[in-house]
Parts: sequence; C-alpha cells; structure tokens
Amino acid sequence: MHEPTFKSVAVIGTGVIGRSWIRVFARAGCETRGFDPDDERLARAFEGTPPSARACATLDEALAGAEWVQESGPEALATKRSLYAELDATAPPTAILASSTSTHDMSRIAEGLDGASRCIVAHPVNPPHVVPVVEVLPGERTDPETVAAALAFMTSVGQSPVEMNHYLPGFLLNRMQAALVREAVFLIGSGAATADAIDTVIRDGLGLRWALMGPFGTAHTNADGGAGDYLERYGDAYRALWADLEADPDFDASVIEQVHDGMVDLYGPDSTAALSEWRDRSVRRIRDMKKEDPPPTRAEAAR
Repeated sequence: MHEPTFKSVAVIGTGVIGRSWIRVFARAGCETRGFDPDDERLARAFEGTPPSARACATLDEALAGAEWVQESGPEALATKRSLYAELDATAPPTAILASSTSTHDMSRIAEGLDGASRCIVAHPVNPPHVVPVVEVLPGERTDPETVAAALAFMTSVGQSPVEMNHYLPGFLLNRMQAALVREAVFLIGSGAATADAIDTVIRDGLGLRWALMGPFGTAHTNADGGAGDYLERYGDAYRALWADLEADPDFDASVIEQVHDGMVDLYGPDSTAALSEWRDRSVRRIRDMKKEDPPPTRAEAAR
C-alpha cells in the first residue's frame, strides 16, 4: 500500500458503508474522524479502530482540517443536496467532497454550489474495507484536477478506482449486477431452475473465472486468437441469446419467496451474519492470492 496522498479524512454518515470506509482510511494511516447524528451508530462505527480514528460530537469538529470528506449519508437526493450545501460551507475550501452514492449524479447533488468543482462521486462496493473497487464519477462542473486527485487517493489507500466518463443510472457495477439478477429472477419465475442451482452456476462456474478476470478478459482466454476471435466467433450466438432475454420478468412476492426460501434451505435460518463473515475472509484470501500471483499483464512483463 502506498503512503496516503491525503492524511486528514472526515467520514460523514457512519452506517454500513461509512463504518467500512473508516476502516479503509484508518488502516492506510489516515487521521480519520467521523460524524453521525445517531450517537449509537457513531460509537459502533469506531469500535476496534486505531487511535488515529475518532468519533466527533459535531459536524464542524469532524470537518476541521479535512483534506478528503467521504459523505455516506442517506440515499435520497434532497438529503444529499442539503448535506452537500452544509459540507461546502463548512469544510476547508481545499478539501475534496466525495459521495458514496450508488444512485445519484453529482451534477444534481452539487447543483448551484460554489464549490461544485471539488465535488465527486466515489462509490464503493459493499463492504469497501474488503472489496476494493471504487467507481469515480465527476459532475459536470467537477475540476479535472479533482478527478486525478480522487483516483490517486483511492489507489494510495489500497482501493481499486475506476473512472466513469459520464453518468448513467446505476453506474457500472450495479448496471451489470442488475442485468444478471434480472435474468436470475426470470429463471426462477419461469421454473427453469431453483435458487440454489442458479447460485451454483455463478458460484462454481462464472464466478470462479470472474474473480480473476472480467467478461472481456475471460473472452480473451476462451479462444486461441483472443477476445476479438472469441467475440467474432460467438457474436451471432450472443445476439440470439440477447433477443431471447426477458426484459421485464415477473418479480412478485412468490418469486422473492422462492429465492429467500432457497437460501434458507442452503445456509440455514439466521445465517446472514456468519455467511457475511465467511465471505469477507474468503475475499481477503482471494485478494492475497492474486497479489502473490498476479496475471501476466504487459505491465508485469515489463518489470
């Protein structure tokens, strides 16, 4: 991990995402302060964190001297806009104001703000202290220097930032996730397979490849001539499948019940916490393995 490019960080909102961000920044060596109007949630977020991380009683205290502000408040546009107006008025004028939003366009959040040039989306994958991808998305008035600084900072604290060129609902990860979940819901509703069967296809099939490479990297290894060869060879098959995919599958209570019951049958009742902990441990092991044995990219070959 690199030395963090910003040393002083404020996390505003300490729910599930906020408290995970606190761990990202604190373990990277940042002086990390947090604020949440819910005192109980705030205290819980700082349990087990190093001395460099501390809870603050007021927003002003958390923002004092901050170089990077990670807003992780409620996912409602009106709330984001109100909070950003307060952050822009209170945070040091050189601080970058980053939002964890998974939904909203920074152009809308920062509309009318004097400091819109320093506002940016830095959307993590839940939980960010385990899964490193962060989607970085500027608003219409975001300064290019803010984008560059955000990408550098996320890299320096051990995350894997990706830059989006323009806003789309759901950004990158959630759009691709939604496409896959849509088809999984259709398969359940049509009676084609059980929830366990569908999860097995991903868990012990596609997911094993995708843990190492994305869809295009996978295509690159699935034909002797690489990705171009593969996509040309199977282009018609993909077009036929796309035409057959259900655009608006049934997603009613009976489908949801089938999915839920299938997961309870597989993992047992009251299993969510233990399963999440196992997931986190396993993801860390996969990341360690990939770090110890990285893919033979052009950059690796040049070393």
